[in-house]
Amino acid sequence: MQTTSTAKLSILRQIPAGVWILGFVSMLMDISSEMIHSLLPLFMVTTLGASALAVGLVEGLAESTALIVKVFSGTLSDYLGKRKGLAVFGYALGALSKPFFAIAPTVGIVLSARLLDRVGKGIRGAPRDALVADVTPAHLRGAAFGLRQSLDTVGAFLGPLLAVGLMLLWANDFRAVFWVAVIPGLMAVALLFVGLREPEHLQTEKRTNPIRRENLLRLGSSYWWVVGIGAVFTLARFSEAFLVLRAQQSGIPVAMVPLVMVAMNLIYALSAYPFGKLSDRMSHRRLLAFGLVVLIIADLVLAASNHWGVVLAGVALWGLHMGITQGLLATMVAHTAPADLRGTAYGFFNLVSGLAMLLASVLAGLLWDRLGASFTFYSGAIFCALALAALTKAADLR
Repeated sequence: MQTTSTAKLSILRQIPAGVWILGFVSMLMDISSEMIHSLLPLFMVTTLGASALAVGLVEGLAESTALIVKVFSGTLSDYLGKRKGLAVFGYALGALSKPFFAIAPTVGIVLSARLLDRVGKGIRGAPRDALVADVTPAHLRGAAFGLRQSLDTVGAFLGPLLAVGLMLLWANDFRAVFWVAVIPGLMAVALLFVGLREPEHLQTEKRTNPIRRENLLRLGSSYWWVVGIGAVFTLARFSEAFLVLRAQQSGIPVAMVPLVMVAMNLIYALSAYPFGKLSDRMSHRRLLAFGLVVLIIADLVLAASNHWGVVLAGVALWGLHMGITQGLLATMVAHTAPADLRGTAYGFFNLVSGLAMLLASVLAGLLWDRLGASFTFYSGAIFCALALAALTKAADLR
């Protein structure tokens, strides 16, 4: 009889090599991105003199752009029957955007760099997720998405950790840290280009426009429930830049603030694979509901106080909810969409989520400036409760 550790190792060995490559590519790009993003809100506020509303607008536009662009790249990957080329192009754009943060003299240049970076993320995201689904057997998809998300998140906590070390070493020199971030970004592009072989994509019929009305109808009600719940959920999960600003209010030194992102992403990385594997064996709806409850608690904790211990607890809970939900939502899209429309399915899911992210981040910035940080997190808890209510109505989801 297999022990638990032997069974876990057996599952990891069954996950295709392509998923591991995509995971390590995501890890390197996240090291690059998070070295910058963990410092960017502070850079905008302290060096460039931006307001919380400006931070929310920059982050909301950037993240929503990434999600909206995914609809076009996902649809194009379905039409072409090829995904790797789009993914390489998207990662290359992300790598090329990094030097602009180092030279940015104004918030406008920061916004331009963020938009270029996020366009790259949008181009690569849906084809990459569709590649994971394409190369992985159905009974291992939850584990595969969880593994890719875990490796991605390892990068997301190593990036801020490197940023803290370099900020301490170079006396809070934001721009020098941003220059170093260029290196892992270029490494990610090289690994994907050389290391991944795209599987043969089945093209049994003449190519047609994937976003025709009949194809959208083929996606079915279960898929559109996932899209709707994901949108309301995104309203509750505004930009993580506000976690950084909340940590700043606790009074810790500027160089140490990115450690909150280290803590969040460490919990995220440790929880993503176990919960991804769990999603292969239990109801997706129940597991997502649990993740929503965790986010409500995280918002209420973060709203309660700006003491560093309370903020750290809230950030840890935020990371746990990310580990529970992010790979799960990707798995739910894969399970509810036809194989030949997966790129389009991820694209539309992210289009709707992107619009919600823009609204959420602008609203969070307005509440922060007008009413204070606590109201920002209370509003997140309210939207999360609405998503939980919608989930109870989604009878089509397993």
